[in-house]
Amino acid sequence: MSKRLKVLQVQNNYNISESDLGEQIVKGLPRGRFEVTTAYLKKKPGSGDPQSCAEHSVYFNFKSSELKGIRRIVSLYRLYRFCREKQFDVVICHRFKPTHIFLLLNVLLNFRRCISVTHGIGDYNRRYRQRAVNRWIRANWTFVGVSESVRDYLVASCKGLNVENTVVINNAIDIERAQSILLERAEARKLLGLAESDFVFGTIGRLVPVKGHKYLIEAVTLLSDKYPHMRVAIVGGGREHDALSAQIQEAGLGDNVSLAGWKDDALQYIKAFDVFVLPSLSEGLPLSLLEAMSGGIPTIGSNIPSIAPVIEGLGLLVEPGDSLSLSLAMEAYLNMDVAALSQKGTEHFQRLKSRHNIVDYRNHYRALIETE
Repeated sequence: MSKRLKVLQVQNNYNISESDLGEQIVKGLPRGRFEVTTAYLKKKPGSGDPQSCAEHSVYFNFKSSELKGIRRIVSLYRLYRFCREKQFDVVICHRFKPTHIFLLLNVLLNFRRCISVTHGIGDYNRRYRQRAVNRWIRANWTFVGVSESVRDYLVASCKGLNVENTVVINNAIDIERAQSILLERAEARKLLGLAESDFVFGTIGRLVPVKGHKYLIEAVTLLSDKYPHMRVAIVGGGREHDALSAQIQEAGLGDNVSLAGWKDDALQYIKAFDVFVLPSLSEGLPLSLLEAMSGGIPTIGSNIPSIAPVIEGLGLLVEPGDSLSLSLAMEAYLNMDVAALSQKGTEHFQRLKSRHNIVDYRNHYRALIETE
C-alpha cells in the first residue's frame, strides 16, 4: 500500500457547526488513502461538545493576543514544531488568520501543497493582508473562492493571485442530511411562535449590518397595513439585536416581525417559511440560501454577484439596501397562489441538486489535494 497522504486542516476557532464545510472536505478523504488532522487555533470543546470527523483533532487553544504582534512568535514556533514532527503533506487553511500563519511556516517547512479557502468578500480589504499574500505566497499554494465572485475578488485584491493559482469550488450542502433534520411545517411554526394562517417570510443569519436586516424591516412597514397576515421571522443572533429590536418597536411592527434568536441547527426551521429572504449587502456564497432551497422554499435575494447566479431565473432579485424593491418582491409572492409557490420551491430544489451537490464539492477538494 502506498503511503497515506497526511492532511492538516486548520480552522481559526473551534466551532463544528461553523466548520461544516471543512468537515465535508474530510468526509471526502477516505482513511485508506488519507490521514487527516483537524486543528483549531482558538477555543476547545467542552464536555459533550461535538468533535471533528477527522482521524485526529488538535486544540491549540491560543488566546487572540497570542496570535498578534510580538507574542505571535511563540505561537508560530509551537505550530512549527508540531508540523515538523507530524510531517504533513498538505495543509488546508480556512480564512485569513490560518492562511497568514501558514504562508510564513511554508517558507520553512515547504509543504507539498497548501490550500487557502476564502469564504467571503472582504477578507483581503486590508493592505497588510494583501501584502502578506503577495510577499509569502509560493508555487505550492492554491487559493479557493467559494463562488466566482469571491474568486474574482481575490484576484483583484492581491497581486500574487491569478487565474492559475486561484480557483472556484462552489459551496454545497449535504442535501440528504439537510432533509433528514427538517421539521415539518406545523412543528417548525409552533416552535417559532408562528400561526398556520400566517404568510411567513423568513431569514437565517448573524445579526450584523452587512446582512441587511434593517432593510427587510423597512420593507415590512410598506406592506403591513395591506397584508395583516404577513409575518417576518429573523433567526440568528448578533450585535445588531438591540438595534433591530428598537427599529421594530419604533415602527410598531411587534406583531409583524419577530427576532427568534440563535438556534442550534437553524436549518431545521426552514419549512416554517413560505419564502426565504436574503437581503445581504455582501456575501460569499451563503449556506442559508442553499439550505432554504433544500426545503423547496422560494427565495428573494440581493442582486449581488454571490447570490444572483444561485437563484437568477428562479427566485426574485432585488437591489441591495433598497427596501422599496424588496417590498415589491415580497408583494409579488404574497399575491401568488399556493400551486405557483409550490412549483417555485420545486424548481429551487432541482437547481440545488444540479449545481451545489456535496458529492461534487468533496470530489473537487480531493482532486486539488492530490494534485502534484
